Amino acid sequence: MHESFKEILWNQFGASIDMLINVIANCPDEYFQANRRFFYIAFHSALFLDYYLTIPPTDFSPTLSFSPTKLKNRPPEAVDDLIPEKNYSKEEIIHYLRQSRAKCKAVIDSLTDENLEERFTEGSEPNDMDYPILEILLYNMRHTQHHAAQLNLLMRQEFEQHMEWSFRAGDINDLA
Repeated sequence: MHESFKEILWNQFGASIDMLINVIANCPDEYFQANRRFFYIAFHSALFLDYYLTIPPTDFSPTLSFSPTKLKNRPPEAVDDLIPEKNYSKEEIIHYLRQSRAKCKAVIDSLTDENLEERFTEGSEPNDMDYPILEILLYNMRHTQHHAAQLNLLMRQEFEQHMEWSFRAGDINDLA
């Protein structure tokens, strides 16, 4: 595995995580707890960042607990059926994201030509994911950036606050 490839992949994936952490860190505490949509997107993003970095996914052991919830019982602001078991603080979610950031760096650093052949396989049902390692990493990066963008939009609409853009991992200096 070419070291420059791993460096480039980390620079961009790390930047996506940094932008997610940055928008959550800059969200006012009152808004974070009051705006359930923002909270659920932040929680969902943290949970799935970790999940998609867990190979095999059967080894997934999240830091923040949740319960699968039937559609009729889900809060309207929820992103999916995985509902947090408590109202986690902004700091708890940021801490989880930082743990996953370190996990992501370790996964990318450990890439070899051989382990790129491994797969992220959820199961054998029609909608279960079955991706090569590189593809699940790219999917995860897109997923993280998608939700960072949603949170940025909410901050822009509510507070006319512009969040700093991250060109590469580690270039946002004022992360809380």
